[in-house]
Amino acid sequence: MAELHFSVQDRGLQYVGAARIDGPLVVVERVRDVGFDEVVEILDPEGRPRVGRVLDVSEEQAVIQVLEGTTGLSNESLRARFLGESFRLPVSRQMLGRVFDGLGRPADGGPPPLSADLRDVNGRPINPNARRYPREFIQTGLSAIDGMNALVRGQKLPMFSGNGLPHDRVSAQIVRQACLLEEQTEFSIVFAAMGVKHEVADFFIRNFEDSGALARTMMFLCLADAPSVERLLTPRVALTAAEHLAFDCGQHVLVLLTDMTNYCESLREVGTARGEIPGRKGYPGYLYSDLASIYERAGRIEGSSGSITQVAILTMPADDISHPVPDLTGYITEGQIVLDRELFQRGIYPPIAGLPSLSRLMKDGVGKGFTRDDHPALASQLFAGYAYVKKVRALADVIGEEELNALDKRYLQFGEAFERRFLNQGEYENRSIETTLELGWDVLSMLPRDELHRVSDALVEQHYRTPVAPAADAQTK
Repeated sequence: MAELHFSVQDRGLQYVGAARIDGPLVVVERVRDVGFDEVVEILDPEGRPRVGRVLDVSEEQAVIQVLEGTTGLSNESLRARFLGESFRLPVSRQMLGRVFDGLGRPADGGPPPLSADLRDVNGRPINPNARRYPREFIQTGLSAIDGMNALVRGQKLPMFSGNGLPHDRVSAQIVRQACLLEEQTEFSIVFAAMGVKHEVADFFIRNFEDSGALARTMMFLCLADAPSVERLLTPRVALTAAEHLAFDCGQHVLVLLTDMTNYCESLREVGTARGEIPGRKGYPGYLYSDLASIYERAGRIEGSSGSITQVAILTMPADDISHPVPDLTGYITEGQIVLDRELFQRGIYPPIAGLPSLSRLMKDGVGKGFTRDDHPALASQLFAGYAYVKKVRALADVIGEEELNALDKRYLQFGEAFERRFLNQGEYENRSIETTLELGWDVLSMLPRDELHRVSDALVEQHYRTPVAPAADAQTK
């Protein structure tokens, strides 16, 4: 196992023995000159080092979180040395194309990064006055995102999923296909996975290697059999590397974090071991501020040409969008992409829900000068039309489809075409924004002209297709 990197010359006193070992926590008494979040070197009975960090400190004792687990440690023989600084990561552009574990140690058989630039993984606060407003479009190649929930540079746009839904496939497709419309601009990916199974980690590595995406990607993988407390550092390690690429090297960086629910479960486990008073569903009361300390590291700042854009994937237990993790995430971020189980069961991929999904910053990254003039109005009209489809389907469930009037039946055909032609696409199908917008007009033209209230007459004249007969419409599926 590669050694972790520290820059401390005097490692201070060594404390022998522990007052208590409780799960991933070790309590050492009668400590002095110890600070919160300080890195600790712990030696097991065989003299092998493990790494921990201080979670709580008082005049009497220090509570240490052991990142590599406490298995094999004993109260009598444990030795601890406090290193006087927070956990640091060596950062370098040469980390692109590499695979690391959740603590930033090489997991691909290569050497540790050669860098004297060691960064505190907790990051540095960004002055709000130094933040630049997120703008400019990032193309993912997925029509459901690019056409109706566009991702903007510097945005935080989470993906809400559920157990069994293809969020891993969707996130891998985003990594493969994401690009900037200005091809000369450097664009990198930082991918961090927390608590994933070995087969899932292998899927991501093979997928990125085979597609060539690994060359511009930096991967941090915290596996399911790694100590759960390692998950608490993994997103911070990944974001520290991303900040170097964005704000030091001037690159535009897309950070994908999966699965933030696993991260929150570890936070709850550690809080319980510390004896903290639990909040909603047992999560600690500081869950909101802890998530914000991760999500708010995205953005753009004055004086740097780079940016950090975040897509955080999280699974909702029992598909409950009011669960604390998605609920609090929604308050911090600028929208959400929601995967729909009903669409998935009908064979539609990606099963991105048309109505619950939202990108609050889309208006600032699409339209004239970014994508195409008709993009905002087209997306608005597709939303409006699909919302009416939902109402018509609910009515048809009550009175039967044969009792609907001609216009409502036309909307049903539009809804089917919208799902089967616009939302649905191949897992390796990379659609340009032009292709997405043209598909949008294709399905929108199935509605009568006088139903298009959110697009101007000029846009209708320019883009509206001659409507096909209803019989042919039914075969668009």
